Amino acid sequence: MVLLSEDEQDAVLVRRLLPDRLADALVRHTSVEEGCRTSGTHGPLCVLVGSGPAGRTLADVVTRVRRHAPDAAVLVLEGTHASHAFRSVAGSVQGRADHRRGARDEFCRKIWVALQRAAGGRTVAGAEIARDNAVLERGLLPDLTLREDGLTTAFHYAPGRAHTLLGGDFCDVVRGDDGSAHVVMGDVSGHGGAAAALAVHLRLAWRTAVLCGQSQSEQLQLLERILTEERAEEETYATVVSLVLSPHRRSMRTVTAGHPGFLHRRRGKVRWVESPPGLPLGLFPGQGDWRESEMAMRDGDGIVLFTDGLYEGRTAGGRLGEEGLVRLAGRLAHLEAQSFVDALVRGVSLLAAPFGGLRDDVAVLHLSCDGEGVA
Repeated sequence: MVLLSEDEQDAVLVRRLLPDRLADALVRHTSVEEGCRTSGTHGPLCVLVGSGPAGRTLADVVTRVRRHAPDAAVLVLEGTHASHAFRSVAGSVQGRADHRRGARDEFCRKIWVALQRAAGGRTVAGAEIARDNAVLERGLLPDLTLREDGLTTAFHYAPGRAHTLLGGDFCDVVRGDDGSAHVVMGDVSGHGGAAAALAVHLRLAWRTAVLCGQSQSEQLQLLERILTEERAEEETYATVVSLVLSPHRRSMRTVTAGHPGFLHRRRGKVRWVESPPGLPLGLFPGQGDWRESEMAMRDGDGIVLFTDGLYEGRTAGGRLGEEGLVRLAGRLAHLEAQSFVDALVRGVSLLAAPFGGLRDDVAVLHLSCDGEGVA
């Protein structure tokens, strides 16, 4: 507990009203900065503001306290400042207490109430910040819901970090002017806010490149340039897979930059498809050898894209891996798209649960070709 006062008598009177343990812990300072600095890493829990130095207003003292100890409970001592001065800071402090005529119990109660108010304010502020962050993150997430022109989508997105909506995985779907469907899925290396922020940059850049008519190869070149300029660490890279479904949904072009393969669903069967490999973005900038591949599509076909967080989890038999994922997907092949995605993620999670669960970001996007598309 810190007392800020030019008057030693304030300290004598306050100590008289405090329990012995608090009285011994009370430290008087005439400098706000010194008082907050000598109260430990997290600053003082409670600051009592008494007689200030000549020429220094109460508002100035409280402002400086809030700057150096934003979480502290602040009480103004009665009689040390004029009433109008207290009114000017009433919204920034937790109350005032009479150290000259007040009883010990009442004085201690005022301190307790001030501490409770400060704690409540931190809780409210934290909740407001969390709500604002959630709104911001939700606004940065793409809307992957699509049901038109012979194509429907189902998806699952779960960041590895707790209490957040965004991770280092990203995916998006854009409809071209000619009726084609452009799809991207990527995974930024690392974890935390930096990876999530970079993932948002890359997704929005990809969407812009598609809308500007860039080819798949040009899109990856742009993403790599943005990644190398925006990354905080030289080791950061990203894997990406880019798909283009033709307007009539009869063919699909794929370009891969270090991203894992995908699942192809057809007539109750599931197989793993591996596109021609290419270097991840940012691993060796400017040396990407990304190649297009093409495959035929039929009505009822499903393409399931995902990030490696889906199959990298540990299970009783070791790492689940690609073969384990295909076996699990095969048992679920009779399900409709969204049910398939949900059951696949749930099944992988259950297998990994005894060994710490899925610890990485997980993104799954299911594309269903269920019609003729655009003629």
